Amino acid sequence: MPLLNKTRARSEAPYQSPSKRSAWSPARLALTAFFAMDGFLFAAWVVRIPDIRGQVSATHSALGLALLCLSAGAVATMPVIGRLCVRYGSKPVTIASVALLSLAVPLPAHTHSVLSLGAVLLLFGAGYGAANVAMNSAAVDLVRELRRPVMPSFHAGYSLGGLLGAGIGGLLAGTLSTTWALALSGALGLAVTAAAGTALLRGQAARPAQEPATRRTTGAGAKAGAGAGTGAEAAGKTPATPAPGVARSVRLLVVLLGLTALLDAYGEGAIADWATLHLTDDVHATAGLAAAGYAAFAFAMTAGRVGGTWLSIRIGQTRLIATGGLTACAGMLVVALAPSVAAALAGLVLVGLGLANIFPLAIAQAGAAGGPRGVATASTLGYAGMLIGPPVIGFLADAVGLPLALTTVAGAAALAGLLPFAVRSRRPVAASH
Repeated sequence: MPLLNKTRARSEAPYQSPSKRSAWSPARLALTAFFAMDGFLFAAWVVRIPDIRGQVSATHSALGLALLCLSAGAVATMPVIGRLCVRYGSKPVTIASVALLSLAVPLPAHTHSVLSLGAVLLLFGAGYGAANVAMNSAAVDLVRELRRPVMPSFHAGYSLGGLLGAGIGGLLAGTLSTTWALALSGALGLAVTAAAGTALLRGQAARPAQEPATRRTTGAGAKAGAGAGTGAEAAGKTPATPAPGVARSVRLLVVLLGLTALLDAYGEGAIADWATLHLTDDVHATAGLAAAGYAAFAFAMTAGRVGGTWLSIRIGQTRLIATGGLTACAGMLVVALAPSVAAALAGLVLVGLGLANIFPLAIAQAGAAGGPRGVATASTLGYAGMLIGPPVIGFLADAVGLPLALTTVAGAAALAGLLPFAVRSRRPVAASH
């Protein structure tokens, strides 16, 4: 789920710099608080997965199916939330969605069977998916209103919230029960929703989003990773329909980029749902150290995203994705196979740094190649990685053990690093129309 906050950050039209006074408006601060709380609540759940697994006496495969319910709830909710945002506005829907998520967080602690856990996770997933769609829509509106490319600051807020949730959860793992930990997290979520929601609604409503009528992909746009070609629209002209061969090349390019995003999301989902369990069961880490492992991963992801723009300019997007994939591959092999807790924690840091920029760069390039349809196709493929990851890891863990099952993440990361070279070989054809 953490993956839904990345898809629309680079598809906006050019911006104009506003005054410094409006750079951090109350509405922007409030929306950043919502993003941070979303990450905090998800991390609060993640660090308690081992306790919940023991509480419901689930096998690896059964737990994987229960976790699949979380993704299913999100997928079923997203189209509905999109329509609600159009009808009622993204701000009130954001408030209602985060409130629902806060109310759903404590529920897993009260389940005592895999079936009841799956049912609860459907609701949890619905709240999580709704919050991500609504917050992203509100952020796009606010970016347009401020006329500044401030979307990365919202994503950084989500990562920071996840880091805080994992860190605090780890510190309290030995002293606070799962029931109380999740209940207090939900209460904090409701308090932030009330305070930030008031500030968000006071902000000036942004005008409804209008999608550009046409998009053209240019070599410069592909290099920058942003599909904001609105020149034809500004000139009142409609570009000619691409030739069938060019259209097929563009579709193939978008699919390759979508597969890159899928492989990245597979790894992110595996770390979120299985890393703490692997650390406690296979590496024999304490509950606090296991939670610290996810916190280390979240911190590395945050640091990688902060430096992602600078690195993509310095070494290029293709090299950054390739380097990230190979780094994540090496780190995941250490996590899965090293018998030492310290080595596993270091491996998680490498995985976080490696995976940090693969998904957003792949989605941005898909938008540059195929416009809104390219973004939609690549995002759908990318989210499929998050969807299939937990059950695949669960079934493999029952068959060959969790450590070997997690090595598939290393393979996926390596393949994600190699795919951009195939993407680059297709880019001149796709960008020539």
